[in-house]
Amino acid sequence: MLKPYIKPYKQIKAADMIKFLIPSLIGVILFMIPLPYNEEVTIPIAILSGFVQELLANYLPEIMTFIISITFIGSFAAVVIKPKSLKEGTFFYQLFTVPPFWFVIRLLGMIFAILALFQIGPEMIWSENTGGMLLTSLLPVLFSVFLFAGLFLPLLLNFGLLELFGALLTKLMRPVFKLPGRSSIDCLASWIGDGTIGVLLTSKQYEEGFYTKREAAIIGTTFSVVSITFSLVVISQVGLGKMFVPFYLTILVAGLVAAVISPRIPPLSRKPDTYFNEEQTKYSEDIPAGYTPFSWGLTKATEKARANSGIKGFLKDGGKNILDMWMGVAPIVMGLGTLALIIAEYTPFFQWLGMPFIPLLEIMQVPEAAEASQTLVVGFADMFLPSVIGAGIESEMTRFVVAAVSVTQLIYMSEVGGLLLGSKIPVSLKDLIIIFIERTFITLPVIVIAAHIIF
Repeated sequence: MLKPYIKPYKQIKAADMIKFLIPSLIGVILFMIPLPYNEEVTIPIAILSGFVQELLANYLPEIMTFIISITFIGSFAAVVIKPKSLKEGTFFYQLFTVPPFWFVIRLLGMIFAILALFQIGPEMIWSENTGGMLLTSLLPVLFSVFLFAGLFLPLLLNFGLLELFGALLTKLMRPVFKLPGRSSIDCLASWIGDGTIGVLLTSKQYEEGFYTKREAAIIGTTFSVVSITFSLVVISQVGLGKMFVPFYLTILVAGLVAAVISPRIPPLSRKPDTYFNEEQTKYSEDIPAGYTPFSWGLTKATEKARANSGIKGFLKDGGKNILDMWMGVAPIVMGLGTLALIIAEYTPFFQWLGMPFIPLLEIMQVPEAAEASQTLVVGFADMFLPSVIGAGIESEMTRFVVAAVSVTQLIYMSEVGGLLLGSKIPVSLKDLIIIFIERTFITLPVIVIAAHIIF
C-alpha cells in the first residue's frame, strides 16, 4: 500500500525543498510565533513595527498625511489629467485609478488628515476621539505594520506554504466553512498576529486568482479575527482582565458558530464563484492518484518555491505590497473612519440604532440592558468604543457580554472595515453593514449563554 506514495517524494529535489522550507519557516516565525516582549506576548512583525513607531513617533502623523495627500494627487492625475506616462495595466495605473466614490473618499481622507494634523477647521473632525485619534494613534500603527507585513508577506505567499496547507486542510475547511484549505493560514495569521494581516493576505491571494469573489469575501469578513493581544486589551478595559481565559474561549466558540453560519446566508452566500478580473483559477484542490494530501501539498509547495524569482523578485513584490497597503488603505481609513467616529461621538445615531436590542437583552436577562444596547451597534465605528462606553456599566456580566460581542463583530470601520473597502476584496459598505448586524445576532446568544454559565 505504501509503494504509490514513495515515488512523489523522490521527485522533489533537495534544493527545491530548502528553497521552500527556509523562507516559509522565516515567514511563519515572523507572522505566527508568539514571543514574550516587554511584559506581553506578541509576534516578531509587531515587535519590528513597534520599533519603527518609537523611532519615528514624532513624524508619523506628518508621514501619513503626506502619503494620503500623494495618493489623492496621483488619483487626480490618473482620473482627471490622464497623463500618457501612466499606462493602463501598470502597477501605478491600478493604484491611482479608482471609481468616483473612492475618488471622493480619497479627497475626504486628505482633507481630514490635513485638518487633523494642523488642528484647524471644525473640532469634530480633528478631536482626539475622531480624526485626531486616527491620525495620531491608528494610522502610525498601520504605517509600521504595513511596512513589515508588506515586505515579508511574500514569505507566506510565494514559497509554497499556502500550497502545502491547502492540500492538507481542504477536507476540513471546504465542508465546514466552504473555503479552500489554504485559507487556514489567513485565519491563523489574524488570530496570532492581527486582523489587518489576514485582510492583506486574503486580498493578495484573491488578486492572484486563488480565491473566488465569494471565498475572498467570506475570509475577509469572517476569518480576519481580532488578535489575542488586542483581545486582552479589550477585556482589561472593562476591568475583567482576570477573566481572560473564559473570555477568549467564549470568543472562539462564538466566532466558530458565526464562521459556520455566515457563509451560508446572504450577502456572502450570494457572492459569485468567479475570479478577480474574471480570470480562471490557477489552483486546483484535486489530489491526483498516487499522492497523499501531504505528498501532493509538498510537491506543489516545492514547485511554487522553484518558480520564485529570487531576492530581486521578493523585494519588488514586497515594495509593491507596501505601496498598495499605504496608498490603498490609509485614505479609506482616514476618510470613512473619521466620518463614522464623528457620527458615533457627536450624534445619538448609534444609541437610536441600539434601542431595538433592549427588549432582546431583557429577554436574555442581561442586566442594564439599556446601557448595553448602544454598545452593540457603536462597534461598527470602532471596535474599542464598546469597551470604552461599557466600562461604566456596573454589572460584571454585562461588561463581559459587551467586550465579547465587540470582539466577535469583526467589522469596524476605523480599521478592518476600512481595510476591506480599500482592498480588492469584493464587499461593499452595504455588505459590511449587513454582515455586522448578522454577526451581532449570531454571536450575542452564544456569548450571553456563556456569560450566564460563568457568572
